[in-house]
Amino acid sequence: MDFQGSVRTVLSKYATFTGRAARSEFWWFALFVLLVNIATGFIDSAVFGGQVLNTLAGLALLVPQLAVGVRRLHDIDRSGWWLLLALVPVIGWIVLLYFNIQPSQPGDNRFGPQPTA
Repeated sequence: MDFQGSVRTVLSKYATFTGRAARSEFWWFALFVLLVNIATGFIDSAVFGGQVLNTLAGLALLVPQLAVGVRRLHDIDRSGWWLLLALVPVIGWIVLLYFNIQPSQPGDNRFGPQPTA
């Protein structure tokens, strides 16, 4: 899956927490969120002098980030509740990073058919 296709897929499944998301879909969307944060940060500092636009963009992208994170965990046959590890400083982030770099589980699993990469 390419950058544009990934962003389009994740945003079309804005709040869909069921199913599976391929590794490429998750990481391309993570890059998109990073680029949006950088762009809105520059615009905020140049125009608003605060973080108005950056905060609005972050709030708008929060639900799709959670949804694609849950679907990514489903892809490696883990429950979406594992995403709560993000609340544990450092250790939780390292574990989630490890989970997110794992290859997809081949074939169907309890969360649905294998996504196309």
